[in-house]
This record gives sequence, C-alpha cells and structure tokens, in this order.
Amino acid sequence: MSDTARQDPDQDQDEDQAEHRPGRDPEEERLLRRRERRIAAYRGAERALARLGLLDSLRDRLALLDSAADVYDLDETSDIYGNGVVEALEEKVAGLLGKEAAAFFPTGTMAQQVALRCWAGRTGDPTVALHALAHPEVYERNAFSQVSGLRPVHVTSEPRQPTADEVRGFEEPFGALMLELPLRDAGFVLPSWEELTEVVEAARERDAVVHFDGARLWETTAHFGRSLEEIADLADSVYVSFYKSLEAFGGAALAGPRTLVEEAKTWRHRYGGALFQQFPTALSALVGLERQLPRLPEYVAQARVVAAALREGLAAAGLPWSRVHPEVPHTYDFQVWLPYDVDVVSEAAIRQAEETGTVLFANAWDRKGPGLCATEVYVREAALAWTADDVKTAAAEFATRLAEENGKG
Repeated sequence: MSDTARQDPDQDQDEDQAEHRPGRDPEEERLLRRRERRIAAYRGAERALARLGLLDSLRDRLALLDSAADVYDLDETSDIYGNGVVEALEEKVAGLLGKEAAAFFPTGTMAQQVALRCWAGRTGDPTVALHALAHPEVYERNAFSQVSGLRPVHVTSEPRQPTADEVRGFEEPFGALMLELPLRDAGFVLPSWEELTEVVEAARERDAVVHFDGARLWETTAHFGRSLEEIADLADSVYVSFYKSLEAFGGAALAGPRTLVEEAKTWRHRYGGALFQQFPTALSALVGLERQLPRLPEYVAQARVVAAALREGLAAAGLPWSRVHPEVPHTYDFQVWLPYDVDVVSEAAIRQAEETGTVLFANAWDRKGPGLCATEVYVREAALAWTADDVKTAAAEFATRLAEENGKG
C-alpha cells in the first residue's frame, strides 16, 4: 500500500503538514508517520537528484522573486482582476506557443474544464475522448462530468499513448480529443513525432478538435526535436502549467484562438477564477520562463544518464529484477519498478537517506501488484552534480539496505 493518497501527486506527495487526528485508522497513522519521516530525510540529506521548491520554507520560496525585476517592471501598478503583469504573462505564453492568445488560470483543472466546455459549445458534442490514465480521469474527482457537463470516453487504458488506429476506429463520435503530453501515470511517456502527428490527423478525420494537456509540455522539446511552437501548432488549444516544470508558485495558462480564449475568460469568471490580484504567481511564472525553461533540455539529457546508470547499478547489485521505465526517459522524470513489497522498499529508501545523506528515491512507492511496486524519479538541477558512478554507488547502497529489509520481512 502506498503512503500517498490517490489525488494529484504534485499536490499531495510532498505536503508534510497533515495532522495526526484522534481516532485515525492505525494504518493511516502508520503511513502518515512514514511519509513525515521520508520527507524529513529528504530535507536533511546532503545530496539528492532534485530539490523541489515546494518543500522550501516560506522565506526561501519568496526569494524566488528576488530577480523579478529582471523580468518585469516592478514600478508598474499591481494587477487587478487579470490586467498588468498577468496580461504580460499571457502574451508571453501565447508567443512561446505560437497561439493567438492565452488566458491565465489559477489551476489547470479549471483551465481544461473551461477549454473543453467551450469546444463542446462549438462542436455541439460534449464527448471528450482521452486516455483512461489522463489527469482528469484519475485525480479530479470526475470534474468533467460533475461540474462541466462533459462526457469523457476512454480511447485506451493501455500504459502508453493512444494510437492513430485507436482514434480512427473508436466506436462512437466525440467532439474533442485530449492528449496528455507526457502521460504521467504511464511513466511520463510521449509518442514519437510521427505518431503524434498521425493521432492528430486521425482526430481531424473525425471532425474533432484536439486539445493538449500540456502541463509538462515545456519538457517535451528534446524528445520531439521540435520547438514549443511547432509542437503546440498541432493542437487547437493547449494548457500549460507554471509550477510542474517551471517551479512557479502555481497557476496555468490556456492558449488557442483568440475567440476561444475570450470566451474562456468569461467562463473563468463564472468558475471563480477571476482573482483580485495574482502578481506573486504571475511574477514567479515569468521568472520560471526566464530561468528554468532554457535549462529543461539539459535536465532531460542528465535524466538519461541517471536512468542508464541506475539500471546498471541495480543489476550489478544483484537484484532479482528491476525496471527503469521508459528505458530512455522521454522527459526528465521516469519510473523505477522493483519486485518487493512497498513497506520493504520504502524503509530501504528512507534508511539510505538517513544513514548516508544521499537520497536516491525521494518519492513514495506505490503498490502495483503482489510483491511489486514503483516510484517516480525526478531529475533536476541538483542531479547535474551527479556522475554515472555516483548513481551506481547510490544504487549499491540502496540495494544493501533493501536486502536487509527484505531479510527482516
């Protein structure tokens, strides 16, 4: 059993302020204490593959804005209901994605519901074809159907991207095809450029619009070998996140035709997304676009070094079986699968961090079947200081503790 709740992992996995409620189920309490210990070990470690800003103190998070004057004139009047710096951010995003316009949203959940609701009005069909593992289906409590009157249908549930044949041969009409790029729950996987263009063409053949759930679209340029503008040009509309890749405080944007974006702003207001002031988040997003976006291909390249070394290191350590998925990461995040119980692997990972000051596996492990579990590995700036030999050494240290914990079991 995992030590995380099944909601959006970006929101849940690193929140360490959960309370110990009186009367909590003993198993819940055990998992909560393990989670607190895991995060404490991560914070106290000297080395990690990623240092996520969302775990920093408030003081450190606010320091993100120290360079805000480099990206926007801080002597300008603050934003009110989406003007000023928010409009500047919208224009920046529209330009990067090659779209006519963009609208800032406080959350991606809201942005995508609004986008697909607007498309449903234009196509006359509220049916949205998407992957069964797509974010709205797994983490949003059926918001498409419960809030926005949309009807999601699953093109496939296989742990890969949908194919053109599946889109072309789907048994019922749909007004929009939504593609999550990359598909996180399948291992941050992407199609090839040729596969993506074929899927889009198949949707067009069915007179459907194409919407990209591009929460992490910023990270895909290395895999596709294309610019953001070329990638986004395939879709009628695109959603991007500002905190998943760019380390901003939060927020999202919807980009597409100007008429769609103007209608989306109306629905944004109706959904409660027209906030009075949003300058801290908007400024942090502009900083992220300036600082982080140019470095993402470098992180992807390092992720491939880490993944290869990790695969070799675990094999050399004598584990009966292990899997790095994808074998060559498509972005700078990937999965590791091991044939052990979650409790055994979790304890080994935490002990390594506590005893060596090095964190190899910082995230929670999820049960995937009897004696089988998986975790996500994030590679960010901190990983650039790691050599392949460093990764192999850390893998050996982890394997030693894994054998000890498995022996106890």
